[in-house]
Amino acid sequence: MDYKSSLIQDGNPMENLEKQLICPICLEMFTKPVVILPCQHNLCRKCANDIFQAANPYWTGRVGSAAMSGGRFRCPSCRHEVIMDRHGVYGLQRNLLVENIIDIYKQECSSRPLQKGSHPMCKEHEDEKINIYCLTCEVPTCSMCKVFGAHKACEVAPLQSVFQGQKTELSNCISMLVAGNDRVQTIITQLEDSCRVTKENSHQVKEELSQKFDVLYAILDEKKSELLQRITREQEEKLGFLEALIQQYREQLDKSTKLVETAIQSLDETGGAIFLLSAKQLIRSIVEASKGCQLGKIEQGFENMDYFTLDLEHIADTLRTIDFGTDEEEEEFIEEEEDHEEEESTEGKEEGHQ
Repeated sequence: MDYKSSLIQDGNPMENLEKQLICPICLEMFTKPVVILPCQHNLCRKCANDIFQAANPYWTGRVGSAAMSGGRFRCPSCRHEVIMDRHGVYGLQRNLLVENIIDIYKQECSSRPLQKGSHPMCKEHEDEKINIYCLTCEVPTCSMCKVFGAHKACEVAPLQSVFQGQKTELSNCISMLVAGNDRVQTIITQLEDSCRVTKENSHQVKEELSQKFDVLYAILDEKKSELLQRITREQEEKLGFLEALIQQYREQLDKSTKLVETAIQSLDETGGAIFLLSAKQLIRSIVEASKGCQLGKIEQGFENMDYFTLDLEHIADTLRTIDFGTDEEEEEFIEEEEDHEEEESTEGKEEGHQ
């Protein structure tokens, strides 16, 4: 609290000093003892205790609570959070400087003459001070208004009693509002924590889900590679057999072509003796070549590869049913499957006995 700079800026130091000595809770001059908060703002200890109790309704006090934490509240001036020890507000340090300034101020004010205009005057009776409060009209007024004026039929009370009552009521309202603000701030903090935890949990389950699907992808890729290799092996075996058979037929064709050429040349021979010397053997070779045409053959449908066809519709249907579920639902599903298998097994045994 910078009293010196505030006093220099104002032309009336005493009035400005009074403003600096007003408690932000009760709106009156600080009542000793005065406590100083860690944020350097000051409060009456009674006011500090009021807002502390409002913010910590379950705090039992100092008696019998040596092992208990002190709770917390927020400074009404700057909203700084004040964390207490087990002594509560009684653990806060007293501001003796402010208390001494209050004593000096009160002594100075008591020694100064009352200045005209320091007390509000009645508008109807300009020479009368406002010294009573009309409870009926809920306005402050003067004694002359009660005796002769507009409030003579109204119920009135001493100004000081109503003043103290309304200040107490306002102080209580401030304490409730401060406590309410603290509760709202606590809720905001809890909601922010919930947002953070929700994001963390979402990230975690996303990672777990991605890992599980990666495992499925790996299984499918592995199975795909295995099946493709089986098709490739079958293809290579069939192609090897067909190529070998083609080679045999080509060799046979070459032999037959050469025999045909030789036979044609023999037919062109005009000499009977020469023709007969080779014709017998040539005829025998042609007959043998004709018998050799009975080479291997392929069965009908040899090139068919339909037996490698997969029916994955039931697996696709199962994959489409993938969804999030609780452990209880999974257990119920397993139990239903086991019951179904037991029923099928029982039916099979009965049919066997029959």
